Amino acid sequence: MSDGESTISDAADAVEEASNAKALDVVARSGFAVMALLHVIVGAISIALALGQPGEAEPTGAIQQLSANPWGPAVMWACVVACTGLALWQLSEATLRARHLPRRERLAKLVSSGFLGLAYGSVGLSFAGFALGLRGDSGDSTRDFTAALLSAPLGVWVLVALGLTIMGVGVYFVVKGVRRGFKEELFHFDGTRRGRIIDSLAITGHTAKGIALNLTGLLFVIAAGKHRPEESTGLDGSLKALRDHPFGPYLLLAIGAGFICYGIFALVRARFGRM
Repeated sequence: MSDGESTISDAADAVEEASNAKALDVVARSGFAVMALLHVIVGAISIALALGQPGEAEPTGAIQQLSANPWGPAVMWACVVACTGLALWQLSEATLRARHLPRRERLAKLVSSGFLGLAYGSVGLSFAGFALGLRGDSGDSTRDFTAALLSAPLGVWVLVALGLTIMGVGVYFVVKGVRRGFKEELFHFDGTRRGRIIDSLAITGHTAKGIALNLTGLLFVIAAGKHRPEESTGLDGSLKALRDHPFGPYLLLAIGAGFICYGIFALVRARFGRM
C-alpha cells in the first residue's frame, strides 16, 4: 500500500471511529423513533383514506399532524436534529462501515443505506420547512420536480432511473421482510414470545412499505414514459390512486395497517436495535 493510500485509509478509520461516538448513536436512535412515529401516522392516514376521509398519506402529512400543537416549532427542530443524525449514520453505514465488505455486499449496502440516508435527510428538510413556516403541498412539489427533470436534457432517463431505484428499494424491503433480514438489526428478543410478535410486525411492515415504494416508483416511470409530470404524485398520490380500483380500498387498509406495524417495529428497533 502506498503512503497516499495509507493516509486515506487512516483518515477513513478516524472518521469511522468518530461516527461510532455515543452522541451520534443517541441522535440516530432518536431519528429512528421519529421515523417510527411518522410511519404510524401515515398508516393511520392511509386507513382514514380507505374509509373515505381526507388526508395526506406521506411524511409531510404526518409532519403537519405533529406540528399542530403549541410546542410545534420546538418539536419540529428537535426532529430536524434527530433525522439529520439518522441520515448521517445511514450514510456512514453506506460508506465507512461497508468498505470492508465483499464487493457485491458493499454495492448493495451503498444503494440501500445511501438511499435511506438521503430519504431521512429529505424528511429532516421537511421538518425544517415546517419549523420555518414553509408548508407546501408535497404532491405539487413532486410534480414540479418531475416537470423540471422532463424539461432537462436526458431528464426522461434520469426520471426512469429514479423510479426504478425507488422500486428497487421497495423490492429490497419486501425481500428483507420475507427473509427476515431485519434480524441482524434487532435480535434482542430472539427466542421469546415477544420476539415472535416483533418478527410478525417487522415482516408485515417491511412488506407493506416495499409495496408502497414500488407504487411510488412506478408512477415516476409512468410519468417519464408518458412525458406527463402530473402522473407523478409521490406516495400520497400512489396510495390515493388505489381507491379507484375494485379492491383498492382493501389494499389501502392493508398497507395502512402495515405502516403502523413497521412504525411499532421501528420504535422497538430505536431502543434495542444494533447501531
